[in-house]
Amino acid sequence: MKSINNMAAIVAATILLSGAMFTACTNSASMPSDVEMANGNYANYDGYGYDIPDNPEVGSGDKFSEFHDNPFISAQEVPQSTFSIDADGTAYAYMRAAINKGFKTISKNSVRIEEYLNYFTFDYADPTDGNDLAINAELGNCPWNAEHRLLRLGLKGKTVSDSDLPPCNYVFMIDVSGSMYGADRLDLLKKGVNELIDHLQPQDRVSIVTYSGEERLALESTLADETGKERMKAVVKELVASGATAGSKALELAYKQAQMHLIKDGNNRVIMGTDGDFNVGVTSFEDLKNIVADYADMGIYLTVCGFGMGNFNDAMMEQLSNSGNGTYVYVDSEDEILKVFNYERSHLLAVCSDTKVQITFNPKKVQQYRLIGYENRVMSNEDFADDTKDAGEIGAGQTITALYELIPAEEWDNETSAGTFDVRYKKQIGESSINLSIDIDKWSGSESENLNFAAGVAAFGMILRESPYKGDATIDMVSQLVSQNRSFDPYGWRGQLLQLIDTYASSNN
Repeated sequence: MKSINNMAAIVAATILLSGAMFTACTNSASMPSDVEMANGNYANYDGYGYDIPDNPEVGSGDKFSEFHDNPFISAQEVPQSTFSIDADGTAYAYMRAAINKGFKTISKNSVRIEEYLNYFTFDYADPTDGNDLAINAELGNCPWNAEHRLLRLGLKGKTVSDSDLPPCNYVFMIDVSGSMYGADRLDLLKKGVNELIDHLQPQDRVSIVTYSGEERLALESTLADETGKERMKAVVKELVASGATAGSKALELAYKQAQMHLIKDGNNRVIMGTDGDFNVGVTSFEDLKNIVADYADMGIYLTVCGFGMGNFNDAMMEQLSNSGNGTYVYVDSEDEILKVFNYERSHLLAVCSDTKVQITFNPKKVQQYRLIGYENRVMSNEDFADDTKDAGEIGAGQTITALYELIPAEEWDNETSAGTFDVRYKKQIGESSINLSIDIDKWSGSESENLNFAAGVAAFGMILRESPYKGDATIDMVSQLVSQNRSFDPYGWRGQLLQLIDTYASSNN
């Protein structure tokens, strides 16, 4: 599970107080101190609420958690920075959908830069020596501020071939309420389910639970042999969207199905497809989070697939996935269906659980640092070595990227280490964590394609967020960084980003 820190707790409280009504809040509190921010203490923020999109054209019913960019923190006062990884790419896919629909702007609070970065696969080496995780780090120039430096952190979960994947026990929980009607919602979800069914092995199992006013077990757990696949697709074909949404009992039913057919040492997972428009009460929503958290401890993970725009409840879906050792994706096209359920279907197998990062900066070299993104993943530094604390999961073959912007100290030189990069992860929930550590090496004087591309993605996110930390970042800078650093692009997603940048630039001229 991913860390639910003070910030996320305030989000949950806002949901409970506001029910179905979500309004934008203003921040009247002072900024937390460096120590508070570094330890994930957002208690001083009374402006943490829900955002009505900045552009009224952009689905005024879409709901996002409001957040504030991480500030610069003194390395002298707080040399350590700790956060949970976030493997999701939802925010990027939502942005793509908005731009492709012709919107000039999107909600600032829909822009989570870590999810822009982690939408993409980076050219990182696989783990060795029996580890399930490999890490790397790199220092370079900061394109939007010539006086600053960038630190790129890379993580990669071990690659698992199709033949080595463990048996899967999937329970599809499908929202067939009226709000899911349309080609970009239920119709698209049905294509995704069929896509994954096509790639199942005979030892895999599938159950299907639907909900619309009431929950229904549409398909009992079925082996994915030839006959079983035909039964699965026949059930999927008959799904029609109508009625109201009532998801809490359906979630309980889905998890009970997963538990009944639990595969020891297998991949046990509930896959929810919804626009997030649950009609549940205060108690029910808290129950939902408790349900997914309890079953996650049993080894049953959660994948949330979000659909649609206009009543898209991102805030709720992110919290559910965070509570349930989850992954969270936004599906806006058939291309994304192929990404999630074909090209990256191995990511549905978690190879690293409770994955936490801690950087210890050398104050003689780094005056201040700022973590770009991961705002609601910041953890207390003391939580790093505490194996009871929740953190994020990494799928098989999945890469994770993070950036720090650094203000060099007066004694900066290119020959000494800027600090250390430590990661803790578990191979299995309940086990003791494994620690990996490397030095943040000296600066070579040039940047890799990995760093330059990541810088372009982050700069684009900061422009869209109108971040106070975007410095000299421009769309032209972003376009150049992306276009010149996409030789590693196995499925063409970096090329698609370049097209999105051009479309955005053209619509804002």
